[in-house]
Amino acid sequence: MQTETQTESAVKGRYSLAAQAQEAELCCPVDYDPQYLKVIPAEVLERDYGCGDPSRHLKSGETVLDLGSGTGKICFIASQVVGPKGKVIGVDMTPEMLEVARRNAPQIAERVGYDNVEFRRGRIQDLSLDLDALDRKLQSHPIATAEDFIALDGLTADLRQHQPLVADDSIDVVVSNCVLNLVAGAQKRQLFEEIHRVLRSGGRAVISDIVSDEVVPVEMQRDSDLWSGCISGALTEDDFVAAFEEAGFYGIRILERQKAPWRTVEGIEFRSLTVEAFKGKEGPCLERFQSVIYRGPFKEVLDDDGHRMERGKSYAVCDKTFQLYRQEPYLAHFEHIEPLQQVALETAGPFDCTRTLIRDPRETKGEDFRATTEEQPCCSTETCC
Repeated sequence: MQTETQTESAVKGRYSLAAQAQEAELCCPVDYDPQYLKVIPAEVLERDYGCGDPSRHLKSGETVLDLGSGTGKICFIASQVVGPKGKVIGVDMTPEMLEVARRNAPQIAERVGYDNVEFRRGRIQDLSLDLDALDRKLQSHPIATAEDFIALDGLTADLRQHQPLVADDSIDVVVSNCVLNLVAGAQKRQLFEEIHRVLRSGGRAVISDIVSDEVVPVEMQRDSDLWSGCISGALTEDDFVAAFEEAGFYGIRILERQKAPWRTVEGIEFRSLTVEAFKGKEGPCLERFQSVIYRGPFKEVLDDDGHRMERGKSYAVCDKTFQLYRQEPYLAHFEHIEPLQQVALETAGPFDCTRTLIRDPRETKGEDFRATTEEQPCCSTETCC
């Protein structure tokens, strides 16, 4: 297997050339909404490479981070989707790609009527280190001695802390289009953790990437052309989904899966997969006597916290889980039962989320609940309920 440095050099070299002339082998056919392409110059469209369109899952007003933004196609599409109240940040490590994106940005801003896109240079597995800022520091303090080299660690640590490329909890949506597979295998875990770090609580990742249906053998991983061509660095479909879970995401779902493989190499199928994953299940578990009922259609479900729930039964949940289930992607699948007497957050006690228990109706209504209501007519004069 290649070293991290060899992998990154191969990727950077290939995409430096691809920024100057279109490389057909890096293209995976994608149907983008043509209304958003009208304002984007051909130079950007022809030299931007992807396998999906995460921009179609964005909303107006959101702050979006595009990892491996290349010449900026997804950024410029996202700019129009999120509108003037939104913001789009593109991150790429290849100067040649960034040059094309930055040079075309003012022209596109003039065409759409607002400027909400910026491009930053960095490595997507290290979203704390601003490479342009590091270059400026090194120009004024060049490395000339061993002591200078040793001091470099302190310099980069200071930049990460005080001038991060992307700050903690600052992004609504992280998108990426066929780039995560280019990161060296040993750094992929850090990559998913970085995505989680920069997202706000309640934010989400929408990632399109190339995945494989079998584990890619070591001899293929050693092939720099296959790696830089979005092939041999691919995770298997299940490992790709699991990587989000291991990084702390919840509500993970597959939005799009390419039916026919993009390429088949030595019997292994490689196809595009778009996954959505949410951040926000961190925090204490508090008892406010809420419950949820799984509506179906499956007999039972198992959530990301190990709660196994059968269809139609009322389960006790903590306030954090209750609030999560009132949002997408869970909203349509659960009934949400509030207690008759609300419990203030500041007075709520701890809730044991290690167990899954049925909620007794008296816990939500109150032990002393003895109400009797008047009979209500079931039918109106026209229709029967």
